[in-house]
Amino acid sequence: MKICSICQKISGSDDDHLDCLQKRSVELENLDFKSKISEQLELSNSSIDLGVEVKAILEHLAKNKDEKL
Repeated sequence: MKICSICQKISGSDDDHLDCLQKRSVELENLDFKSKISEQLELSNSSIDLGVEVKAILEHLAKNKDEKL
């Protein structure tokens, strides 16, 4: 038995909980997706006519990426 390094609760095995590992993996994928979305859509150089709502969402995601770095 040991303490899970992610949730800090007791683990019955000598490893971290599988749920915790999967949750961390999904969170990292989310961060990776957020960091690449504006680059994939070429937001700053885009000639695509996007709706105002979509532009606002993408700008918000790009702003969050810059703040975390």
